Amino acid sequence: MAVQSKMSLPGGLMSEGRLKKAVSDLTSLYLKHRTRISRAIYIGLFVTLLNRIRNAVNEQKAAEQQRRAAGRNGEKEGRTTGGRKKVELNRDFFRSLIRLLRICIPGWKSKELRLLISHSIFLVLRTLISLYVAELDGRLVSALVRGKGKDFIGGLIWWMIVAIPATFTNSMLSYHQCKLALQYRTRLTQHIHNKYLSNMTFYTLSALDDRIKNADQLITVDVSKFSNSLAELYGNLAKPILDMVIYNYSLSRSVGGEGLFAMGLLVQLSASVMRALTPPFGKYVADEARLEGEFRFQHSRVIDYSEEIALYHGHEAEKDALDKNYFTLIKHVNRILRRRFYHGIMEDFVIKYFWGALGLMLCSIPVFFKLPVAKNAGTTAKNSTEAFVTNRRLLLSSSDAFGRLMFSYKEISQLAGYTSRVSTLLSVIADIQAGHFEKQLVSSASTDANAAVLAGRGIISEGPDIMFSNVPIVSPNGDILVPALSFHIKPQDHLLIIGPNGCGKSSLFRILGGLWPVYGGEVRKPSAEEIFYIPQRPYLMASGSLRQQLIYPDTVAEMHEKGTTDKDLLSIMTSLDLNSLLSLPSKEGKENASSGLDSLQNWPDILSTGTQQRLAAARLFYHSPCYAILDECTSSLTPSIETLIYTEAKKRNITLLTVSHRRSLWQYHTRILQFDGKGGAVFGVLDAGKRLGLEDEREELEARLRGVEGVERRIAELSAV
Repeated sequence: MAVQSKMSLPGGLMSEGRLKKAVSDLTSLYLKHRTRISRAIYIGLFVTLLNRIRNAVNEQKAAEQQRRAAGRNGEKEGRTTGGRKKVELNRDFFRSLIRLLRICIPGWKSKELRLLISHSIFLVLRTLISLYVAELDGRLVSALVRGKGKDFIGGLIWWMIVAIPATFTNSMLSYHQCKLALQYRTRLTQHIHNKYLSNMTFYTLSALDDRIKNADQLITVDVSKFSNSLAELYGNLAKPILDMVIYNYSLSRSVGGEGLFAMGLLVQLSASVMRALTPPFGKYVADEARLEGEFRFQHSRVIDYSEEIALYHGHEAEKDALDKNYFTLIKHVNRILRRRFYHGIMEDFVIKYFWGALGLMLCSIPVFFKLPVAKNAGTTAKNSTEAFVTNRRLLLSSSDAFGRLMFSYKEISQLAGYTSRVSTLLSVIADIQAGHFEKQLVSSASTDANAAVLAGRGIISEGPDIMFSNVPIVSPNGDILVPALSFHIKPQDHLLIIGPNGCGKSSLFRILGGLWPVYGGEVRKPSAEEIFYIPQRPYLMASGSLRQQLIYPDTVAEMHEKGTTDKDLLSIMTSLDLNSLLSLPSKEGKENASSGLDSLQNWPDILSTGTQQRLAAARLFYHSPCYAILDECTSSLTPSIETLIYTEAKKRNITLLTVSHRRSLWQYHTRILQFDGKGGAVFGVLDAGKRLGLEDEREELEARLRGVEGVERRIAELSAV
């Protein structure tokens, strides 16, 4: 190999002629055994790759064994000392990612797979166009240096022609990436909605389990970020890998595979150092998302309990709590910014400048040295210039591809964070639907007796009546309120339920509504469609017409299937004195031109509690279920309206289960279930007249007893005289 430039060594230790002879001898020896050297290098690379794969598999197996051993020792698998799941590029991440990919790409005939294939085709097309543009760029510069105007103009024409498919390809790649992100999000959102809004999972997730605090953020924000990150990652990985393969192959034909290997070795060493110094950005992203969710949740609580906070004048306390959550979030974000700042300096230096210097050295090989693989390289100014510019362009593209591949490690780490959060949501939902809950319980729940009760499950069956047999009533925090409750209600056995606050009335209704697990005994109840629940403050949709409020949760089509017309709804409203709602002004302050049932309002805000309770009664009459649970639902109504509701309900053969302390309601019930608040409950027949007489007598005696103290005190004063 002949050196074209003059090279000298300081100190005069070796003459220029001897140096040329030594280089020539080494070059001849290399060319003689070049085939063997190339084969040895490629075999070594292949063996090294296999060894790295084997080591990675062994590391994953060892980590899995350690996690299993930790699980046997009572530690939670895959969690840190703080109780949060680790975010790493390990087997758990790939398992979770594959699980989500099966949801995003459900089959071979799916739209998502067709988009992915089309996206891949355009990625290959863009790489081939870039390769041709690199060669065209070399010919343009060569023609310009040699002063060949005709060749230069022809090259420019071809440059503009190639620009048409190149720009179209770039636009299609951007379109496919955005379309894939939307499709992934649609698939995931639909899947989560089907799971989240079935079998009362949305309720049990917040009431019976503590693992997910902000399901709304996970479904709305994190799913979107995961979809965008996944769609971007494919292009950011597939394109650089394809570019590196094609560009490096083209470079090897000009500079030799050995030179390319030497530069690749140096790049690999520097990349390993960068990887070792890269902070855990995946964990940072997951922690940031969690803190964002907690901050958002705190704000939502202020909105939900705004009235209570205002009455307590608790704005300062809430401000302190919000500020604490916010500054915790900001502290974490600032920490990430500092880490990214120093990491960005290192990346820019290594990728842009160190690798750029190596690339320039590689591109100079065809210019300064004669290689057998480049037969005409270095012979003329034309070939030298064209080769250098082409190789330089290929090298820039290859280094850019490798740089994007290195930068994609951070994107993979961020994807790992989003994958962890979305996968955790799906895992928790699956656990809940399987009947497994994890909740922080009160101290009494940690006793052996309570733990045994909470670990068990009872029998649930459907029937025309309601029967509880030795069923424990458990509070939301795991405290056992009633060890064993037993009663039996048949149709038209109207039940009155009384007792102090916190005695188990609400838990009983949750069991009847299918919201609460049965921890023991046997429960027989009708289907969920035959039990209707009306709370003290009824639920009204924030939007929707008056008709939709009356028939909720039915749709208009379901209303017509039941044979109910608008005339029937108007009749129900007339009986409850709700006709004034038909002529309410619109949100703009004008009279509604359409039918009153079509009026649109922010109903929870404009209706008083009493009107809402009457609207709930109208909803009850529309559905006419077999059983109705009335939880203080007439507390804001007049006695006349209350009488009307109960009389009409009994006419419709609705069996009433009422929670109320009003004596006026006793006459509408035939059975009574009385909780004493100490773990006991008495079920029996209710004789309203007799019970009213006994209550009056008890109050009279209590009044007399209160007067005894004053009489005794007066007697003591008279005796002292």
